[in-house]
Amino acid sequence: MTMQPQSLYHRWRKIKSTLMSVTALLCALLVIAPLGLVLGYLIHAGAGAINWDFFTQLPKPVGEVGGGMANAIVGTLTLLGLACAIGVPVGVLGGVYLSEYGSEKSNWWIRFGADVLNGVPSIAWGIVAYALVVVRMKTFSAYAGGVALGFMMIPLIMRTTEEVLLLVPNGYREAALALGISRWKMICQIVMKTAFKGIVTGVLLAAARIAGETAPLLFTAFGNRFWTHDLSQPIAALPLQVFVYAISPYDDWHRQAWAGALVLILMVLFINLIVRFITRGRFAGAGR
Repeated sequence: MTMQPQSLYHRWRKIKSTLMSVTALLCALLVIAPLGLVLGYLIHAGAGAINWDFFTQLPKPVGEVGGGMANAIVGTLTLLGLACAIGVPVGVLGGVYLSEYGSEKSNWWIRFGADVLNGVPSIAWGIVAYALVVVRMKTFSAYAGGVALGFMMIPLIMRTTEEVLLLVPNGYREAALALGISRWKMICQIVMKTAFKGIVTGVLLAAARIAGETAPLLFTAFGNRFWTHDLSQPIAALPLQVFVYAISPYDDWHRQAWAGALVLILMVLFINLIVRFITRGRFAGAGR
């Protein structure tokens, strides 16, 4: 008994569908596998060095065993705070201009510039901050590191803010203007409030993007083995401390470098989890 052509065609379609599903699954696993391998190896190599002293003590003198990276952890958070103070206002207001004010021609050039800046190597930002801040202040400093990282945040925040604001229905704007609300109040109290989750998401993604940067900090923050009480002086940071420990000849420093890398990647992972939590409704606020 032979199968009908229609049945053969249906069976062949099911085979092709299964093959494509398996191929897509394998590709997804290939994308996830490097992350799993990196995270697994970091846990294997660095978990043993993470203890209470690691989070509360300063680095020990060269050659001594023990100590921690408390100053580097606080320094990283300080640099992120300075970067956000610079990058968030400029990036968000730039996104508002692109979405609400700019002309088509000017917006095209601004978007093009932001996209180009997003692809600039991080070490180039460090050189720019070095010329603008370090040379003028005649010293490495936390301010210089914050400027370098803040500059890196601006184009990313600008583009994400613009895209999220464009998701807000034009009916919201038209209704507010019809009621006599001024344009700036409409933008601040309706458009930005509706897209608030998306804006916060863009800021957090930009923060996660710069949290592990080392190259720009080599030219700006420089690093410090002690507590930094003056932001106009060099400051420690986890990426810098990991870099210095990794190239050292001491086994204990190598062990702490793995621990610092693990803490850094967990910090970035935590920020991304916050983003996933905020966006679990798929920007429901902007789409209503």
